[in-house]
Amino acid sequence: MQRKESFKNSSGVELKAFYDNNDWSEKKMQDSGLSDPGTYPFTRGVQETMYRGRLWTMRQYAGFGSAKASNERYKMLLEKGTTGLSVAFDLPTQMGYDSDHVMSTGEVGKVGVAISSIEDMEILLDDLPLDKVSTSMTINSTAGILLALYATVAKRRGVDMKQLRGTIQNDILKEYIARGTFIYPPKPSMRLITNIFDFCTDNIPSWNTISISGYHIREAGSTAVQEVAFTLANGITYVQAAIDSGLDVDQFAKRLSFFFNVHNNFFEETAKFRAARRLWAKIMKERFGAKDEKSMKLRFHSQVAGSTLTAQQPENNIVRVSLQAMASVLGGTQSLHTNSMDEALGLPTEKSATIALRTQQIIAHETGVADVVDPLAGSFYVESLTDEIERQAQAYIDRIENMNGVIACIENGWIQNEIQSAAYKFQMDLEKGEEIVVGVNQFVDSKSEPFETLKIPEDTAKEQIQRLKAFKQKRDDKLVQKQLEKLTNAAQSDDNLMPLFIEAVDNDVTLGEISDALRKVFGLYKEKITL
Repeated sequence: MQRKESFKNSSGVELKAFYDNNDWSEKKMQDSGLSDPGTYPFTRGVQETMYRGRLWTMRQYAGFGSAKASNERYKMLLEKGTTGLSVAFDLPTQMGYDSDHVMSTGEVGKVGVAISSIEDMEILLDDLPLDKVSTSMTINSTAGILLALYATVAKRRGVDMKQLRGTIQNDILKEYIARGTFIYPPKPSMRLITNIFDFCTDNIPSWNTISISGYHIREAGSTAVQEVAFTLANGITYVQAAIDSGLDVDQFAKRLSFFFNVHNNFFEETAKFRAARRLWAKIMKERFGAKDEKSMKLRFHSQVAGSTLTAQQPENNIVRVSLQAMASVLGGTQSLHTNSMDEALGLPTEKSATIALRTQQIIAHETGVADVVDPLAGSFYVESLTDEIERQAQAYIDRIENMNGVIACIENGWIQNEIQSAAYKFQMDLEKGEEIVVGVNQFVDSKSEPFETLKIPEDTAKEQIQRLKAFKQKRDDKLVQKQLEKLTNAAQSDDNLMPLFIEAVDNDVTLGEISDALRKVFGLYKEKITL
């Protein structure tokens, strides 16, 4: 097969045949701030010793069907060596509907676990050591309610909220941009986020109050540069909103975290993480005046790219996942999820989830890459690419600022159009054969063998709905209505809503009922359709 004439990465950077000290020199090292690991601007990592001190957290994103089935998967993963939990919720939970709502029909437990009530959360977390394990919850519009449910279960078990460690995604801007599980308009959504920042500072201080997510932006088709730029631009928006609400930057910024994708272009991905760290440190110090270095550190979770997995020859995905995971580790991730080989076909089986976890463990314990901090530092190619990604991402951020910021660029569709254009270009290159995906447009097998996938039992939704109805029948309806009235009144004021979420779920108010109360006050966001 003839090689292509022009070599570019996903962001369109023209790649030279080789790099030398004309591309990156000692002077550039001084200019770019390639300081020691653990020191500003953190290009080489946010900790001095990185994985020599402690390995990254190995999370396996999981959740399906009933709370009981998901709880069993979490226990299996912990037994096999995961060091943190990561919860996937079904679409009704993400969109603020109880499992028995008409809008939930056909979706209960399908792409994640169904959580409507405190009873569901108690089953989900049964026998899990909440005072010891770190839990990540991929939830956005209803993030405050899910955090309230989690904290209330802990309280009922005698675990102090101050002992809880974990993350809620809580990133609504990327939902408007790329993913779609939004409920309310931007202004009240931003209020909910800053309410969580404020509440957790004093009450759940070890909790990461947001995971500013580039993952879904990249899944929607963005380039690596766009992923960095749009994610950090969203981060700027959240920080400014918190400051505008009266919070001190060094009070809340230490608990901000990020979530990035990892694609197949190995060196581009490693350089991307290094560039993002450096750029964010400069933003926090120079733009927002952060004085605490912890406020300047970009700590991130990474997940290998679901969009690169293929239904054709699914075993090939093991190789893709391994290379993506290695790029993430070399880039200095704090937490990592490795996808299973069968996820282009359905939810992962126990066997495929175990292989995905073992991939991380082999990288950690057999390859030696965790023994040295930032082992690719000083590579002419990697350093040059890090500088170029930072330069291009900053140019995007400046352009967004000149167009009145992220929310304006979401409302007029500019960011969405940029991503759609990048996605279209990739698809055209794929169809022309300029991009190769093994097993899809090259090296195709004419025959395929049956592949086992995980099946959700057909009666799962029925059992969930029946149990939820029984839960609602046995509670105190007058108390529920009183809680909802308090919540509605508070939503019309400037009060922090997090204490009321906790009080409500502790009194058996459901996620859907709380969301409905907020819908009445905040209204619904109508997406602008762009072409």
